[in-house]
Amino acid sequence: MARTSNKNIQAKLVVLGDMGTGKTSLVLRFIKGQFNDYQESTIGAAFFTQVLSLNEATIKFDIWDTAGQERYHSLAPMYYRGAAAAIVVYDITTMDSFVRAKKWVQELQKQGNPNLIMFLAGNKVDLEKKREVEFEEGEQYAKENGLVFLETSAKTAQNVNELFYEIAKRLVKSSPPTRPGGMKLHRGSRGTERRLFCCSV
Repeated sequence: MARTSNKNIQAKLVVLGDMGTGKTSLVLRFIKGQFNDYQESTIGAAFFTQVLSLNEATIKFDIWDTAGQERYHSLAPMYYRGAAAAIVVYDITTMDSFVRAKKWVQELQKQGNPNLIMFLAGNKVDLEKKREVEFEEGEQYAKENGLVFLETSAKTAQNVNELFYEIAKRLVKSSPPTRPGGMKLHRGSRGTERRLFCCSV
């Protein structure tokens, strides 16, 4: 008798955006449930892992958190190549970061995986009084470009878990079925074993 088994999916997830938008803070809030008011800038990229269990599947995220500084831009394709999903992050308090996010989206549309699941995250909604990018602007841009849009706050944890769970759900929908007990390596997501930080649950 055939035994039904939850799918196991391993997926490469890349996080892109301008420096200071809170990319690392979002990842650390998701993985460790922590927030630091001062987060050192990422150099090159940092690698994290996290496992999410849904009813229909278990997803192991290999997360590449990329540096936002312009001098590291040339390294970015190395991290988003073969990614199953991407989060492009901007800071709602700076229009410049939103403009930069659009450039990342365009780059991913041209050079990324054609089946890439792309999310747009307007971070730092806890700083509502300093807002420069209206919710409707982010939402409209996302609709026009086939992105999933959420506003988040790494500081208060608003929509952070929702962001990653939504990515996981969409990965499950787009993933082909696997044999029981098999681990689906999603879209060529081989990551390096050099882990700057690793935490699994």
